[in-house]
Amino acid sequence: QVQLVESGGGLVQAGGSLRLSCVSSGRTFSADVMGWFRQAPGKEREFVAAITWSGTYTYYGDSVKGRFTISRDNAMNTVSLQMNNLKPEDTAVYYCAGQPIGSYYRDEYHYWGQGTQVTVSS
Repeated sequence: QVQLVESGGGLVQAGGSLRLSCVSSGRTFSADVMGWFRQAPGKEREFVAAITWSGTYTYYGDSVKGRFTISRDNAMNTVSLQMNNLKPEDTAVYYCAGQPIGSYYRDEYHYWGQGTQVTVSS
């Protein structure tokens, strides 16, 4: 059974930092693009970041560019999202995703984690 399990969410003050991790099991994603998405209450799921299999190329949503950094460790089956200078509008459930069906920025991936809550207080 393929699983993606996120961790690292929590409550943080504006300006603070959090690091999310996503560990995969049941299947290797070392050859796949991995992504992070988020969904705030009442809003559609939003692309946050993606990374190619080698880590050579990374992509970010406009709202997080310059503040978030995606990375991966294929030997550890882990994808991470370092989030700095967090803002209240970053509050959402964050999802890890593996193997996009189409473009990396579309929320159409074969595999999804259960999500981790990030709450940023003002």
